[in-house]
Amino acid sequence: MQYSVTHLVVMGVAGSGKSTIAAALSQQLGWACAEADEFHPQSNIDKMTQGIPLQDEDRWPWLQEIQGWMTHNAAAGTSTVLTCSALKQSYRTLLSDAKGRVLFVHLDGTAELLGQRMQGREGHFMPPTLLPSQLATLEPLTSSELAAGSLRLDITKSPEEIVATVLEALKLPAHAEPHAA
Repeated sequence: MQYSVTHLVVMGVAGSGKSTIAAALSQQLGWACAEADEFHPQSNIDKMTQGIPLQDEDRWPWLQEIQGWMTHNAAAGTSTVLTCSALKQSYRTLLSDAKGRVLFVHLDGTAELLGQRMQGREGHFMPPTLLPSQLATLEPLTSSELAAGSLRLDITKSPEEIVATVLEALKLPAHAEPHAA
């Protein structure tokens, strides 16, 4: 099936580097970019800030908002890159119902590395105490998701290596010149 629009969902638990990788992919590809956190209702943010894990009933409206954003962009002919934990296959199925081709880039790492990264973050509402619940909820990409083009990548690689791997594996042409660091 030929798609005119592609959505890359950079997924994984908190601390996996979703924002860094999504921003770099967006810059390289020249695609619209969004953070899934922007779609959370205040009630979800309040729960997470208090260290209360979200439940499915908290996540479904949030995921539907994200899917709507993807479909809206697809209708305008715009490919996207977005961050979303997308922890369960059922969540990814809902996101995959967006118009266009939806691929997942799962950033995967050890609990120890993820915890270290979360300890070093500032200004984020997700406390490190929620990492174990996220890891317990995470359902790895299925063989059918991987066969459809989604990727699972090791976060011990540099952001530049991860972005290059995504572009090469998915045969996506970079449109923008990267900015010098």
